[in-house]
Amino acid sequence: MPDMAIQVKNLHKSYRQLKVLQGVEFVVEPGCIFALLGPNGAGKTTLIKILSTLLKPDSGTALVNGFDVVAQAAQVRHSISLTGQFAAIDELLTGRENLIMIAQLRHLKQPLRVADELLERFGLTEAANRRVSAYSGGMRRRLDLAMSLVGTPPIMFLDEPTTGLDPEGRLEVWQVVKELAQGGRTVFLTTQYLDEAEQLADRIAILHQGRIIASGTLQELKKLFPPARVEYVEKQPTLEEIFLAIIGQKEAC
Repeated sequence: MPDMAIQVKNLHKSYRQLKVLQGVEFVVEPGCIFALLGPNGAGKTTLIKILSTLLKPDSGTALVNGFDVVAQAAQVRHSISLTGQFAAIDELLTGRENLIMIAQLRHLKQPLRVADELLERFGLTEAANRRVSAYSGGMRRRLDLAMSLVGTPPIMFLDEPTTGLDPEGRLEVWQVVKELAQGGRTVFLTTQYLDEAEQLADRIAILHQGRIIASGTLQELKKLFPPARVEYVEKQPTLEEIFLAIIGQKEAC
């Protein structure tokens, strides 16, 4: 499958006697949002580390953008960006300075222009000259995502990108991820929030005890269960809906 963004076949990884990945296999199409679900300890972060060349597998193969993660690690790293569970930003610098630093490290021409374009895209222009230590959680995550786009890598790895964010911050990140996929980026997402995968993912895989036990679109996964019964109940707003409605009313005042 040479046209696939990511191809993983029979991947194994153990830490001494602990078998973390046991024959993992899946593919990710270009321009797709692929969500990997699983409980704590299932191996999600280990898998991302292998795909981003931070860790070598014990056996099996993994191709990212057509490059082998072991034999062609440098080419893989040029093809990807990785956003971890916690924002990897320098709090002593401003938002603009963080972006300029990454642009310079990637040897891009006109780093200031690159930084300003990303600040505008992520709605951070007004906060560009403020130190990141004064940013909210949602703003930090948006800046972190902006930094991962410097150099326009075709494949993005997001490891639980909304961990610790409030409801508004989560919605902001969701919108950014959707826009990235609409622009042709391939997004590999791990999350603990099932509603996040339901809202974002084109395809979903469930990792359990080191193996992919189910994969497919949301509709395909729903077919694994008996048809739902039709019941008529009064819909009550969720706490998240109430929270966002109250915040919106306050801001309108």
